[in-house]
Amino acid sequence: MIKINNLNFGYSKGQLLFKNLSMQLQNGHIYGLLGKNGAGKSTLLKNMAGLVYAESGTLDVLGHHPAKREPELLAQICFIPEEFYLPSVKIDAFVKANAAFYPNFDHPYFTALLAEFDIPVKQKLINMSYGQKKKVIIAFGLATQAKLVIMDEPTNGLDIPSKAQFRKIMASALTEDRCIIISTHQVRDLDNLIDTVIMLDENSVALKASVDEITDKLCFKRVKEIDETVIYAEQSLAGYNAVMPNYHQEDSKLDMELLFNAVLAEKNKLKPIFN
Repeated sequence: MIKINNLNFGYSKGQLLFKNLSMQLQNGHIYGLLGKNGAGKSTLLKNMAGLVYAESGTLDVLGHHPAKREPELLAQICFIPEEFYLPSVKIDAFVKANAAFYPNFDHPYFTALLAEFDIPVKQKLINMSYGQKKKVIIAFGLATQAKLVIMDEPTNGLDIPSKAQFRKIMASALTEDRCIIISTHQVRDLDNLIDTVIMLDENSVALKASVDEITDKLCFKRVKEIDETVIYAEQSLAGYNAVMPNYHQEDSKLDMELLFNAVLAEKNKLKPIFN
């Protein structure tokens, strides 16, 4: 689906945001792209969508170079940005103007998603709340039936019930020939949704592993005291929430926020475990 090899990118000369970044993403997966503010999450997504261009290295998306902006590729990419503008028209007019760019656009599915999100379809887009607008473009993006769905901070502006709806809809939207990439700094919003974690830090990929691999190699548990086996811990009311090597093959649930903080604080301790 996506092959990235030695990608170098920077907005200003001599200051690279990515240095020799390499990885591969496959269809049939929902990837969670994590990182601190300024780590380059949005920029990496824009490179995949052909909105910005790397200084060197190669980027292959569905057999195409996204920087060439070929219509054949663009019809298979749905990019939902964090910041967006919607015109002063009703939803049906918006769909009429934009759905034609996607030959596989599914109108009944779009209508069903609007109903699921409880969107007032007769209201002009510009008069909707930010959360309602966000749900409209999410629904439109999924209805394109694009093979690559890229979402940058999709849960921003959504209330708690809407976030639950979003997770439910995204889980059902994944197919064997579709790749979904979700970038967020609200890591808990991706709990029970993604199957693979990608974390960017210090110009490169700090971690790329499936949820199963993470919980196979690491144990997330509450301990009363910290010893030498603990990789990272945060104090809690009843002791510490800790990340430890899973020496005894214990079953534990991935704590996304704890993992995120552990990678930032103890990346050198975690690298040997996953390499």
